[in-house]
Amino acid sequence: MFKTLYLATKRSTIAASGILLTMSAGCGIFSEPRAPLSEVRTALPGDTRIGEPFGLAFRGDDLFISDGKSGTVWRLDASGALEEFATGLDTPSHIAEGAEGELYVADSGDHTIKKIAPDGAVTVFAGVKGRSGFKDGPAASSLFNAPIGIAWSDGTLYVSDTYNDKLRVIKDGDVRTLAGSKTGFQDSATGSDAKFNTPTGLATLGEHLLVADTGNGRVRIVAADGKTATLAGGGNAGRPDGLLAGAQFSMPIDIAVDAGGTVYVADADGIRAIGRRFIAFVETVAGKSRGFRDGAIRAARFNRPSGLALKPNGDVFVADSENGLVRIITGIATGQILTSENFAARRQAPAAFKKTAPGRWPYTPPSRKREIAGTLGEIRGEIEKRGDTAWFHNGLDIVGGYGETARAVRDEKILRPLAVAEFGTTRENVRFPDLGYVHIRLGRDSGQKTFNDPRFQFRTDGGNRIRGLRIPRGAFFRAGDALGTLNTMNHVHLIAGPSGAEMNALAAVRFPGAADSIDPVIESLDLYDEEWGRIETADRKARIKSGERVRIVIEAYDRMDGNQARRRLGLYKLGYQLLDEGGSPLAGYEKPRWTVEFDRPPSNEFVGLVYAPGSSSGATGTTVFRYIVSNRVNGGGAREGFVKLPENKEAIVLRVFAADIYGNQASKDITIKVF
Repeated sequence: MFKTLYLATKRSTIAASGILLTMSAGCGIFSEPRAPLSEVRTALPGDTRIGEPFGLAFRGDDLFISDGKSGTVWRLDASGALEEFATGLDTPSHIAEGAEGELYVADSGDHTIKKIAPDGAVTVFAGVKGRSGFKDGPAASSLFNAPIGIAWSDGTLYVSDTYNDKLRVIKDGDVRTLAGSKTGFQDSATGSDAKFNTPTGLATLGEHLLVADTGNGRVRIVAADGKTATLAGGGNAGRPDGLLAGAQFSMPIDIAVDAGGTVYVADADGIRAIGRRFIAFVETVAGKSRGFRDGAIRAARFNRPSGLALKPNGDVFVADSENGLVRIITGIATGQILTSENFAARRQAPAAFKKTAPGRWPYTPPSRKREIAGTLGEIRGEIEKRGDTAWFHNGLDIVGGYGETARAVRDEKILRPLAVAEFGTTRENVRFPDLGYVHIRLGRDSGQKTFNDPRFQFRTDGGNRIRGLRIPRGAFFRAGDALGTLNTMNHVHLIAGPSGAEMNALAAVRFPGAADSIDPVIESLDLYDEEWGRIETADRKARIKSGERVRIVIEAYDRMDGNQARRRLGLYKLGYQLLDEGGSPLAGYEKPRWTVEFDRPPSNEFVGLVYAPGSSSGATGTTVFRYIVSNRVNGGGAREGFVKLPENKEAIVLRVFAADIYGNQASKDITIKVF
C-alpha cells in the first residue's frame, strides 16, 4: 500500500515542479544548473572552520549548516561568505526551517529541540536542557534522548527521538509519540507497535513522513496515524541498488524530497535516490566507496554524508561530515573542484595534532609506560603467494592485561549516530571523531557487569542478556574516563586521526616515556627480475644485465625500548640508494630514495605492493615483514616500481635502508656487477 501511495504522491507533485524550478534567484555558488546532475563539487574548499558539518537547511538563498563539533550553526550566503549564525549549542544535528523564517535544531548532546530566531537568538523549544529520558506532554517538561532528525510541515514539527527509537510530534506546545516502541524492526498498522533502530533523518512526502531508519538500514514511511511500513531497503542479495524491497542501504542518516517527488538518501558512503526512474528503483547517484573525490559524479567519493538540502534548481547539497566539507551535486560549474592534493593539504599534520592534548596512556596510571605490540602499516594475515588476501594494520597496539580498564586518551565527544561497532566480538570498538578504540568490552567489566554510566545505553533481550550497545551522539568523554575493559586480545588498538585521515599514532599522540633507541634489523636483501624470478646472490654480490629492471625485497623489523626481545614491529619507512664502488652516490641518488612510508595507512588494495610472498603477522603465528622496497607506497597512493641499472657502470652498490619513526636507521649493501 505505502509503495503505491509513494508513487501516487510522486506523480501528484510533478505538476508543481515546473513552478518550483523557477523560484531560484541565487547566483554565485547557487546558480541554476542547465544540465542534469553530472559532477560533485565543494562549496567551501579553502575554509576549515566547520569541524563537523551535519545538518543542512535553506532559507531562501542562505544555507545553514550545523557543526556538531563546535556547537555552532553557520550561515553560508549566496556569494559564498561564511559566518557564525548561532552559537552555544551542544551538538546540533539536523535543521528545519519554520513558517516565519525561524530554524529548529535537534541538539543531540543537550537532549533538546532548539529554536533559532531569524536574528540568531537560541531558545529551548522542547525538552529539558541537559536531561535525557522519555516523556510526552507539555513541550517544556517533555524529555528526549539525543534526538537527531527533524522536519517541519504545516505547523507541525516532527522529531526523530533517536535513542528512544521513537518518532515524536510537537504541535501547539505539546509533545506526543507518533510511532515506535522498543529497539528493533517491525512494520505495523499501529504506531505503538512499530519498531525502529536508531532513526535519524526525516522528510515529509505529502501527508506522510519518511524516516532514515539508520540501524535497520531502511527507509520507512509513516502515516499521520502512526501506521508504519518499509519503503525501501532490507534486501540481502548483496546488491545495493535495485527495486525497493531488494535494495540495500548501509547506514542512511538523512532524507530529502525534491519538487518532483524524488527521494534522496544520505547513506554511509554516498548519495542514493528513489524515484528518478519511471519504476520505483533505488540507485546510487554519487559515491560508492568511502573517501574523498570531486569531479565526475560516477567517480565521486564521500565520507559519512549526514545532511542533505535541495535547491529548487535541482542542486543537491551534502554535509560530508567526516571529510569536514559541504559538497554539491550539480550540473554546472558551481562551487569548485577540490583536488585530492588540496584536500590532503587541509588535513592536520601529526605534529600539530600531537600538540592539541596532554600525553597519557589508555590505562591507569596514565604516565606508566606500556609495551607496544603493533604499529601502523604492518601486514595482518599472510601472503604465501601473490594475490593472497591480507590487510594493513591501521593503528597502534598498546599491551594491557585481560579485564584491565581502558580509558580515553583525550577529551572528545561522540559524533557518529552509531559509533559502536562489532559488539560482542573481539573487535568490539568505538569511534570518536579523532580517535578509535578497538578490542574493548565497552561499558562493562570482564564479568559483563555494566558500568553505572548513562552514556552507555545497552539493549537487552528482555532479561539480563546484553544484545547491543549505543553511545549517543553528543556523549562527552574526558581524558581518563573509563571506556570499558580489555577483552581476550589483551591490548587497546588505538586509531589516531579522523576517519579517512588516520595518522601514525606514534607521531600524533603523546605517550609519556615512550622511546626507541634501538636500530631496526635488516635480516636479508633479495633481488628479483620483472617476472619475480629470483636473482642469484652470494656474498652480497650479484650479476645483472645492464639496463635490466630489478625488484628489491628486504626482510626487516623494528624493536622498541621496554618491549620483549621477541617482539617484532613494522618499520616506519624504507628506501634505497645507488652508489659507485667507491661509495659515492650516483647522479639522482645523492640522498636515499624513501619509497615506502607509513605516515598514514595506505589503502588495503595496496598491501601486495608493500609485502612480498612470505610475509605474515597477526595475533598468533610468526611475524615476517618482507618489504618490496622498489615499489612506491605511502598514505597518498601506491605504484609498482623498479630499479633500472645504469648502462655506463661495470659495478654499483645498492644500499637499502630501514628506519623507525624515532629516527633510528639500518642499512645493508649488495654489490651488483653489471654486464
